[in-house]
Amino acid sequence: MPASDDPLVLARHAFLRACSLDVETPKPGNVSIQSAGHRMDAQQFLASAVACVPALFAHGTPVGSRILDAVMRTQQAVGCNTNLGIVLLVAPLAAALEEPGSLLGAAQWRDATERVLERLSIDDAQAAYLAIRAANPGGLGEASEQSVHAQPTIGLRAAMQLAASRDSIARQYENGFADVFTTGFDAIANLLQANPGATPETITLEVFLTYLSSWPDSHIVRKQGVTVAQSVTREAGKRHAQWRLAPHAPQMAHLDAWDAELKREGINPGTSADLTVATLFAAICLAPQRYLKSAPAS
Repeated sequence: MPASDDPLVLARHAFLRACSLDVETPKPGNVSIQSAGHRMDAQQFLASAVACVPALFAHGTPVGSRILDAVMRTQQAVGCNTNLGIVLLVAPLAAALEEPGSLLGAAQWRDATERVLERLSIDDAQAAYLAIRAANPGGLGEASEQSVHAQPTIGLRAAMQLAASRDSIARQYENGFADVFTTGFDAIANLLQANPGATPETITLEVFLTYLSSWPDSHIVRKQGVTVAQSVTREAGKRHAQWRLAPHAPQMAHLDAWDAELKREGINPGTSADLTVATLFAAICLAPQRYLKSAPAS
């Protein structure tokens, strides 16, 4: 299937498809079409994705402005924070697509993203801070340096670097999205090597379980603490291994049961889901024929 000649047209379709897969695929602890939770439902996530597309893919717009506009559009559409992490991850990736050759491959896109991150300014930080305060994510807390509750005095990448050790989304700003382009992409490659016919939903769950079992989820850390987050990571490792051996109905039932358990306890692996969406977005842009049902029009 041929892709659009315009990378931003393709990117918009890829983003909406990634957000759709996020809720079409039941993932333990996350909101899905099958299972609402955390006082949110799938339709709010889908509406949020549509609302923030014009902001995230506004040609020539600074990353910070994209983030702030996307969050404000989301607030107007659904009145709650459904996608702050997704917006923070996708904004620099989308900006990097405006550099020539960025879609030639993962390495080229990652290099372009690194250049975008290096250019992030105090203005970007100020806009992102406003966005974060507007979204008001649960368990944000205070930082000893460059708190989002104060005016930043350094660029957005530098501010994110201060939080990188405790937040997986901030870490992408520090390491040039290494987790997306290595951990996430490796998960997809390994799955497709073992199962070339894997569906987009199977790929989505594989990426999510890989992230959730690789390190403690930042959202759980903020809300429930490190001990709970580490216990979820260990459990995810066990569940992931079992699912890999037999990704069919009985194992899905076990994952559904874990989903219900996590939601009863108010545990939401939101950062793992955000990283999954960012990974899918990038994967779809680079291989649209695998994920998109029809080619986007130019």
